[in-house]
Amino acid sequence: MKKYKPTSPTQRAHTSVNYRTSLSGHQPHKALTRGKRKTGGRNSDGRITVRHHGGGHKKRFRDVDFRFNKKDVPARVSSIEYDPFRSAFIGLAVYRDGEKRYVVVPKEMKVDDTFVVSESAPAKSGNRLPLGKIPVGAFVYCVEIKPGAGAVLARSAGNYAEVIAQDAGYTHLKLPSTEVRKVISTAWASIGAVSNEEHRLVNLGKAGRSRWMGKRPTVRGTAMNPVDHPHGGGEGRQGRGHRRARTLWGKPSGKGQKTRRPKKYSNVFVISRRKVGKRR
Repeated sequence: MKKYKPTSPTQRAHTSVNYRTSLSGHQPHKALTRGKRKTGGRNSDGRITVRHHGGGHKKRFRDVDFRFNKKDVPARVSSIEYDPFRSAFIGLAVYRDGEKRYVVVPKEMKVDDTFVVSESAPAKSGNRLPLGKIPVGAFVYCVEIKPGAGAVLARSAGNYAEVIAQDAGYTHLKLPSTEVRKVISTAWASIGAVSNEEHRLVNLGKAGRSRWMGKRPTVRGTAMNPVDHPHGGGEGRQGRGHRRARTLWGKPSGKGQKTRRPKKYSNVFVISRRKVGKRR
């Protein structure tokens, strides 16, 4: 981590990732970048559907490959780069036939390292193969749920899922949330853990740095009026007035409460529910 001289109260707490030692210093590959219009958390009707979004620095979108549909062709990582749209680092993979794609890289990967997407690939960091061919105890990232649909699990900085069993055509994975889940063994995953594991240690230091990142202020429910939030109202500082914490829409939230829908489609694949609150 990079720390700063305490020239102000902000700088005293401010920490950041030392990118000079983590990245290769290359400019983004122009053919795989494009502009992206900001929504401010609003949908096509102009209504806010995601709160606390808006503003922030202009960003170029990197087209990252999560399908990994180029199989049995070795690739070399020519650069390790920063991606403003995700916490993990990305690498420019140059395949043997000349095609270039951005991929999320594991923490051990360096420039000029190679990987391959193949059913017969060795279980080496960065290689990608079906879950059924990955040994028990291995760490995986960029995990598919449906074969060929693209990676959806364990994609952010420092994350990984652990293979804990192979049983009846399904692979049992312990996810970063502590949930244990069955995934069909023909789905693909990459070996290793996602890069930039120090991301969780970053201290923004001041509110303004959040605004640069496009994060708007989050107001506590207890600071609102009753018309605006279930926790609002009261003379002076008051308790929430309910046994359980609630969201703006009256649904249970946080504090170790279960928020999953009782009839969610994937319930049949969940072996052990995630641990929440103090138990975790």
